[in-house]
Amino acid sequence: MAMALRCFRHLPSLLYRSSLATVRGLPQAPAGCPALLLDGCRQCVHQMLLSRQLATKKAKGKGQTQARVNISAALVEDIINLEETNEDMQAVVEALKEDFSRNLSVRTSPGALDHIIVVTKDGKFPLNQLAQISQKSPQLIIVNMTDFPESTAAATKAIRESGMNLNPEVDGTIIRVPIPKVTREHRESLAKLAKQSTNKSKEALRKVRSKSVNQVKKFKNKVSEDTIWLLEKQIQQMADGAAAEMDKLLAAKTKELLG
Repeated sequence: MAMALRCFRHLPSLLYRSSLATVRGLPQAPAGCPALLLDGCRQCVHQMLLSRQLATKKAKGKGQTQARVNISAALVEDIINLEETNEDMQAVVEALKEDFSRNLSVRTSPGALDHIIVVTKDGKFPLNQLAQISQKSPQLIIVNMTDFPESTAAATKAIRESGMNLNPEVDGTIIRVPIPKVTREHRESLAKLAKQSTNKSKEALRKVRSKSVNQVKKFKNKVSEDTIWLLEKQIQQMADGAAAEMDKLLAAKTKELLG
């Protein structure tokens, strides 16, 4: 009975340190330590928590909710930088958000043309670095290529192939860009582009996830199989969260475009 009381007294602090148990080498349980009573032994806590996580994994497909894995980044920094992985995934989400904002608007504005990439013999440049862009009227945008006249043809091609349904007209070093009427067909075209951009972003996200998982697998002979599984699980959860954000962005943009 005294041993049982000691075990329950240590239980809160042991559970608090449970993340340590999933990633650090732990001593074997001392002789006589009853696993279910946890007599101050972190190894027992580790086995209990891990068993629950593995049981959850095995329960997949049976209608049960999977437990989230949350390993402290500081405890696995020698294996992988989880914070950096998360930042890389969020960068993909932010890039998609910026693409939606700049290039997939029902109303075309001068700012929408700023970052169209122009391929020249000297390299690739944003249009606003080669031209002066202004709005002549609600129906017309003017792109002045006076500073880089040799790039006029390349700029015209870039505008036409931007996916913004624009048909530029060249007059010397001046490119006139009529703003198309907002038709149902145009809205649907933009919605398709939004879907394509989302798919490309998800592919970039998968590459970040695969790179991180491969990094973890390099340590499969140095750390336990359970630790590798837990890390892979957390990386997948991070990727799933980023993909869910993309789906929400796409849903909102599609609703905006189609009205």
